[in-house]
Amino acid sequence: MDPQLLALCVLGGALLLLVLRVPIAYCLGLAACVGLLLFFSWRPGAEADLARGLAPTLSIVGSTAFGFVHNYPLSMIPLFVGLGHVAYQARITTDLFDALQVWTARLPGGLAIASVLGCGGFSAITGSSVACASAMGRIAVPEMLRHGYRPTLATGSVAAGGTLGSLIPPSLLFVIYAIFTDQSVKNLFLAGILPGLLSLAGFVATILIWVRLQPAAAPRAGQGGSGEAWAEAPHFTAEQRLAALGKLWPVVALLLVIVGGIYLGIFTPTEAAAVSLAMAIAIGVLRGNLTRAGMKEALSVTARQTAMIFVIAMGAKLFVSFISLTRVTPAALEWLQGTGADPALVILGVVVFYLLIGMVLDSIGILVLTLPFMVPLVEGYGFDLVWFGVVVIKLLEVGLITPPIGLNVFVIKACSPSGIPLEQIFRGVAAFLVLDLLVLAAILLVPEISLWLPSLAR
Repeated sequence: MDPQLLALCVLGGALLLLVLRVPIAYCLGLAACVGLLLFFSWRPGAEADLARGLAPTLSIVGSTAFGFVHNYPLSMIPLFVGLGHVAYQARITTDLFDALQVWTARLPGGLAIASVLGCGGFSAITGSSVACASAMGRIAVPEMLRHGYRPTLATGSVAAGGTLGSLIPPSLLFVIYAIFTDQSVKNLFLAGILPGLLSLAGFVATILIWVRLQPAAAPRAGQGGSGEAWAEAPHFTAEQRLAALGKLWPVVALLLVIVGGIYLGIFTPTEAAAVSLAMAIAIGVLRGNLTRAGMKEALSVTARQTAMIFVIAMGAKLFVSFISLTRVTPAALEWLQGTGADPALVILGVVVFYLLIGMVLDSIGILVLTLPFMVPLVEGYGFDLVWFGVVVIKLLEVGLITPPIGLNVFVIKACSPSGIPLEQIFRGVAAFLVLDLLVLAAILLVPEISLWLPSLAR
């Protein structure tokens, strides 16, 4: 059987399994195993012989799984996932929101701004958008609703802010991208800083504009969102603000270890992950906030999430091995270059593709499913893979709040008080989605936004 035709058939089978709601790890793993067996058993011009193909198939499956598990950068994933859950159990996240709430109390939409800034700070000490949205959703959404904020603004700001965990380092998606593309994790982390801060500033600006156009969405003085009487925004003294700053030191310390340590060359990304996790545990224990039950819960959730990521990535690695053998990607690239397609149109097509697929698949699934095809295509046109990584992660960030899947929206729905319809949360993220697309356009048109910091570190 022609290898390229076989690759297309196997890809179609994998997509069919996804449509049938089979978990993506099993889709990719099963499709890869069947594809490898047929590739070695059914050679062009010869009869099919499954016995002949069984030994090389098992060899590739075993060596790929073994080699993947022994991938050193992979050890960052459980460390950063654990850091996020330990930080939540140790109340580092709660203290961050409380401190920001004091400093933004007099601003229009101050609680929403504090929520977005809190998401940015939480993203800087963990790499998971879902963990960020879940932690801040449980803290910030009830607080905003209690103060009379409209549910659209309360839920939309946290759902959008939670996506910052995809872009602001340390991002788990950047780690997975680095493993599948052989890029430097350090350079990818640095490349995500300015786009992440740009997104964060844009979200704050979106809230300020929203509240200016619709003052009742975030009541301050006089009346609540439904017109009822409401109290003045609290006034905090200089002493209280200074005391609030004291609550930020755990986040600042962890941020210095992760970002500062990596940027200054003191730590490798893996070492920074290990040191910051140990620091978070020590901070939680010394302050008396991290109980034995909390630590057990953090480790349990970390183990489950890490296992899920590893199984998905292992299935994807097998799929990549099969696709490489069929050489379907070089053939597609050669055909595309033969058409004389303009590189700008190619990138535009890639962007549209990711926006569409982001509506129906989760971020990790999209990443591992598409990279075997997209990376050779982009590299063949001479685009920088670090820049492309930032573009892809930003596109996946957009996918976290776009219907019908919008994983962060469902997370916020689960964390919020009952009675808030899913449609209302999607309406709330619409304004932030517009901002995300503007930031994406800036990253595409001005690659230096992503590449400036990595260039300084070389």
